[in-house]
Amino acid sequence: MSETVLVTGGAGYVGAHCCKALAEAGYRPLVFDNLSTGHADFVKWGPLIEGDLADSAALAAAFTQHAPTAVMHLAAASLVGESVADPQKYYLNNVAGTLNLLKAMRDAGCMKLVFSSSGAVYGDAGSKPIPEDATRSPVNPYGASKLMIERILDDYRSAYKLNSAALRYFNASGADPSGMIGEKREIETHLIPRAMMALQGYCDDFAVFGDDYPTPDGTAVRDYVHVTDLATAHLRALEALNGGWPGGAYNLGTGQGYSVKAILAAIERQTGRSLNVPLKRRRVGDPAVLVADPAAARSALGFTPEHSDLATIIRTSWAWHQTAHRKRTP
Repeated sequence: MSETVLVTGGAGYVGAHCCKALAEAGYRPLVFDNLSTGHADFVKWGPLIEGDLADSAALAAAFTQHAPTAVMHLAAASLVGESVADPQKYYLNNVAGTLNLLKAMRDAGCMKLVFSSSGAVYGDAGSKPIPEDATRSPVNPYGASKLMIERILDDYRSAYKLNSAALRYFNASGADPSGMIGEKREIETHLIPRAMMALQGYCDDFAVFGDDYPTPDGTAVRDYVHVTDLATAHLRALEALNGGWPGGAYNLGTGQGYSVKAILAAIERQTGRSLNVPLKRRRVGDPAVLVADPAAARSALGFTPEHSDLATIIRTSWAWHQTAHRKRTP
């Protein structure tokens, strides 16, 4: 039988892509997801357990019945603005939920974890690409919750020999080239999908938040990494843990930043459509620049993004949105 990997949040955007990568590599992904933001129709490569990380009994039952040998942990509340308005939700869901998961893992003797962390752990780290040993000073509760979990994982590695890789995503983007899965949320806050929804007439409040950042064109700069490349990195981290690697924290990005204005111009070129772009004030908790230094992940995991050029990101995302949404002229 194939080795089973429990994927929390496996019905979500990045989680579903990780499940596809696992299945293609010969693993059996077991999705554990409460479907609060995930989608049952994204669960295509293994069984779904509809459950919440707050439910210790459901977690214990999943380990007892399916005996996973490792976990990919992607379940989390992840909206920066919401985390500022409702930090309790983020510390309960993200930190307390992870502690429940880690207890279930230890009770079952499952001691390998790949954790979905975030570049948000760095906060406002300046304009240069950020290495893993940079100061970590998150500017919102979402980033703070991810940093707390990383510290917990370090302590669990030392005390219990539970080995883990914390993969700090920068801006996940794009969609599976097959068009089977993509970026789909009930409440969408991310730039690229919101722009594409606006082009299709499904987003009436699209705007740019802030043009007064200390960047070349005044808009925020981010490092965009294709979701397929993220999934590949998770798979490589799992295989390294299977080989006895103790893990650590690694950036997943490209080292190249693009401003909001540059992204919107690229979307207009790729789609052949013009965007109406109102300007609003900055959102609380948004750093000016977040760009990864991915050298450590390249060295430890062989992480070399193959799909993260801007043209591929936008092309696959636009193809997904045209399939996922009925075409409509704004």
